[in-house]
Parts: sequence; structure tokens; C-alpha cells
Amino acid sequence: MSRFVFATLGSLGDVHPYIAVGRSLIQRGHKTVIATSEEYRSAIERAGVEFAAVPPSMAELGDYQAMVSQVLDARRGPEYLIKRLVMPYLRRAYDELWRVSEGADLLVSHPLSVTMPLVAQKRGLPWVATVLAPMSMMSSYDPPVIAAAPWFRSLRVLGVTPYRLIFGLAKRQAYGWEKPLREFRKELGLPPQRHLALFEGQFSPLLNLALFDAQLAASQPDWPSHTHVCGNPAYDGGTSDPAVLTDLEQFLADGEPPIVFALGSSAIWVAGDFWKHAVAAAQRLGRRAILITGPQMPGSLPEGVRAYAHLPYSAVFPRAAVVVHSSGIGTLAQAMRSGRPQLLLPVAFDQPDNSRRAVALGVGRTLPFRKAKTEKLVGELEKILGAADYAAKARSLAEELGKGDGPANAARKLEDCVRRAIN
Repeated sequence: MSRFVFATLGSLGDVHPYIAVGRSLIQRGHKTVIATSEEYRSAIERAGVEFAAVPPSMAELGDYQAMVSQVLDARRGPEYLIKRLVMPYLRRAYDELWRVSEGADLLVSHPLSVTMPLVAQKRGLPWVATVLAPMSMMSSYDPPVIAAAPWFRSLRVLGVTPYRLIFGLAKRQAYGWEKPLREFRKELGLPPQRHLALFEGQFSPLLNLALFDAQLAASQPDWPSHTHVCGNPAYDGGTSDPAVLTDLEQFLADGEPPIVFALGSSAIWVAGDFWKHAVAAAQRLGRRAILITGPQMPGSLPEGVRAYAHLPYSAVFPRAAVVVHSSGIGTLAQAMRSGRPQLLLPVAFDQPDNSRRAVALGVGRTLPFRKAKTEKLVGELEKILGAADYAAKARSLAEELGKGDGPANAARKLEDCVRRAIN
């Protein structure tokens, strides 16, 4: 039996994959700890996985909605995220990870858990890196859509040079952001890091697990060595409230499949008047609808429209006419497994790139979130509902994904890494 410690930072989409892998490891007889923000304690412990609190907690960051709005700003969001949510907490995060890593056999990092590699170096423990979306690979051969400049991908026809240039500019900018990390490494007596922690430095020389589905991205020449694509460790941590599920089942049984609108766990905080437009679009189309809104529930709704704060996506996506969502990688994984066509409304970070990759699979269409007003929603949904190809390709993809087991694949790779480290 081995002890695995995972560190992660972010939204529920940055927690659920590790719950899935952790549960698989537990089923295989190991101990698993997930170290992250205090707010996720109940979700992790409810899943049967040990929890450890690592700062920052969302409570200490102040107004959560205002914070998410700044993080999701396409241009300034990444800088805000690193400077406000990562760098100020280096020492406290390191101290907690040092404590929880006592007796560990293997440490596993998320792209933003920049102190986990430091703990591994100081303790002399093996360390595995993970990424959740293809964009994190930063490949010039399979370049991502960059939220702040989506037009830049059109230069891909010129070869790899344009993206190498833009990645180089991004690294120059990130170098300044990482100054506190360089100083902290020096304080710990660690040698200077050759690469930036937000770029090549996030990857492990032992093993890198790509926790996304291979259908979204193929291995590229500039991916880090020792990378294995496991498939998305899809986990559904929605509500288990019997009354909510009973109400959902009754609504689904009362009529034709609804259009399901879901903005994941982050974009719900910047929804604005989106729900009003979603309801109006459904009514214009003569369709029933389900809104999964988070805590900010809309007021009175017309007949045939139901809103829920939270729902297990696996309980509702497969029964939708169309799944409308913001393209977060966790939500996308559930939508791809539902076998239903999709309308993807990317907001920021990896979402525009995730959306492009899903559309390339033929399972739906995309519309930037800022343009998701009634007329545009109606037009895109009419095209999806009126073309059988989207539904057929969605069913075929779901069948293909159903043959895989992302959590088990990742668990086996982690076990192998421990065995190699011991031997």
C-alpha cells in the first residue's frame, strides 16, 4: 500500500479529476490525500478521500464573485490569478504541503500548485505532474486558441514560428510574475529552476499525466517527455438531495427532452443576464429548458423551464436535446460522454481552445459567451437541432469514450511510478 498526495488549486473543475483518480487508487488498496482550498473539504471527504487544507481559502480572498470576474478577464485574468491567488501564498502553501507529505510515497501536482515540486525536491520524493486540458501542453505544432487573441491561430498556416514567438513573449511576461517563487526557492536553498514554473517547469522528469481525452489532442513533438494521455477522469459531484432528483425526474418525464444550460462552477459568477437570454431562446424555439445556475437562482420562470442550483451532469446531460455549456474541461468531458449535441460558449482560459477541439469532432457548434444573446442562441440552436449529424457524431463519440477508464489509467501509471522509485 502506498500513500499519494495530490495538490490542486482552482474551481471544482480543478478538484473533481483528482477525486476520481484518488478513489481509483483507494479501490486499489492505497491511501490518497487531496490538498486544496478549505471550501472543497466536504466534497472531497464525501467522496471518501482524505482532505488537507492548503491556502488560499476562497473566504480569505474577499468577494468571491468579484474575484472570479477578474480571473475570467480574457486579457488580465492570468496575471491576476498568478499575482493574487498563487504568489502571495507560497510560504503557507509550502508549509502545509510539507506537513501533509510526511510519509508520502508519491506527490502529484496541478499546474498551479507551484510549491509541490519544491516539497518533492526538499524531501527527495518522486513527483508526477498533471495537466487537465490540451492548452497546458503549449504546443507550437498543435497550437491552442488563446482567449485574449483568438485570431492568432489563423497564423498557424505559417508553421510553428508564430506560436513560438507568442509563447516566448508570454514567458517574458511570466518571468516577472514568478519573481517571488524564485526568491522563495533561494530561501529554501534550492538551485535556480531552469524553466518557468508556469511553462516547462511545471512538468516532471519522471511522469506527466495528461488528464484529458485523447480525442481532443494527439501527442506532439514538443510535448514534455514521459507524457501519458490517460483520458478525462470524469467525476460527477453534483447534489444527491433526493427531493431535487425526484423533481428533476418528474420534469424530465413530463415532456420532450429539454435544452440544458450549464455554465460550470466558474462562469456562473459572470452570468449576468445570460439566464434571461437562455429562457427567451428556449421559448422562441418552443422548447423546454433546464438551467443549472449555481447559487444565484433566477426569479419566476415560465412554464416548461426549470432552474436548479446544482445537478449531477450525468443525470441530466444524457437526457437533453442539446447541452449548452461554457467549455470548461470537466463540463466538456461530461457533455462528450452524454452522447448529446452541444453548443459551447467559451469565456476564458482554456475554454476557447476546448471549444474549438470539440467542434472539430463534429459534436456541436461554438459561440463566444459575450455574444450569447437571444438571437444568436436561437440561430445556433436551430442549426444544431436541425442537423442530424451533430447528434449522430455525439452518440458515436460517447460510445468510444465509454470504452475507456481515465481514473484507472491514471492510477495504474501512478502505481508504476512508485514501483520504479522503490526499485
